Amino acid sequence: MINFDAVGLKGTPFDLDVERGKIAEFAEAVRATHPSHFFRDGSTIPPTFLSTTLAWDKRVEGANPWGRVQMSEERGMHAEQEYIFHGPPPQAGARLTCEHRIDSINEKTSRSGTTLTFVKMVTEFRDEAGTLVAESILTGVERGE
Repeated sequence: MINFDAVGLKGTPFDLDVERGKIAEFAEAVRATHPSHFFRDGSTIPPTFLSTTLAWDKRVEGANPWGRVQMSEERGMHAEQEYIFHGPPPQAGARLTCEHRIDSINEKTSRSGTTLTFVKMVTEFRDEAGTLVAESILTGVERGE
C-alpha cells in the first residue's frame, strides 16, 4: 500500500561526475550517433544519461527516498520519464550534485474501475555553483488490487 506521507521526502544529496568515457559508453548503448557525445574534450551527454543517477545513488545511504513510498513490486511499474534542461546539457568534466524528492502522489480511477496510484519523483541536478541545470521526473504507477 502506498505511503502518502512520503510526499515531500528528500534524499541525501550525492555527486555525479560526468565522465567522457561514460558519456561515450552510454551513447553507444542507446545507439546515439550525434558526434557531440564522442568529442575528445567537452563531450555532451545524451538527455537520458541523467538516468544513470539510479546507479550512483545506491552508494550513498539515504539518497533515494523511493523505497519509503512502499509501492508494490507486484503491482507497480515505471510509467514515464521526463527530462528538463535549464540550458545546454552538461558536458564531460562537470560535477553535478543530485537530490531526489518525492514530489506528488495522486490517485485516479481507470476505465475498468481500478484505482491507479501515480507517484512522481523529481531529481534536481545542480552544477558546482549551485545552479539548477536539469531535472528528471520519474513517474511510477501502482494498479489497485
